[in-house]
Amino acid sequence: MLVVLVLQLGACALLQSHDPVQVTVAGIESLPGEGMEMRMLVKLRVQNPNDTPIEFDGVFVSLDVLDSTFGSGVSDEKGSIPRFGETVIGVPVTISALRVAMRAFGALMDNEKISDLPYKLHGKLNGPFFGSVKFEAAGKLTLPTQ
Repeated sequence: MLVVLVLQLGACALLQSHDPVQVTVAGIESLPGEGMEMRMLVKLRVQNPNDTPIEFDGVFVSLDVLDSTFGSGVSDEKGSIPRFGETVIGVPVTISALRVAMRAFGALMDNEKISDLPYKLHGKLNGPFFGSVKFEAAGKLTLPTQ
């Protein structure tokens, strides 16, 4: 009976609600690509607004621009985000140059003037056991005008 009680208390601890992590793009650096691809290192600042640290072992991100998937990336980075703390995680992202060209051509054909590109970034921090933490971020990329 004591063992069952301990297991039930442990299960309740796992089901505690947590606030979602806050993710912002902290920086973007160019990486060498091959052929019809562009690569960049996207640095994500991840903030943990919870009272317990978040352990992660692997990261996935997907980048949508103008409601179209432009790229994705994975990293086997491992670490911990402290309670009420933050960390920066680097994820190499691959973008199809063909997708970029097709979207630019479509905008040109539609006489669209694009100066602010809305983007959405979503992904997950892979956690131990079944403890993955999903996240989303959105914003606008401002292009220089001539």
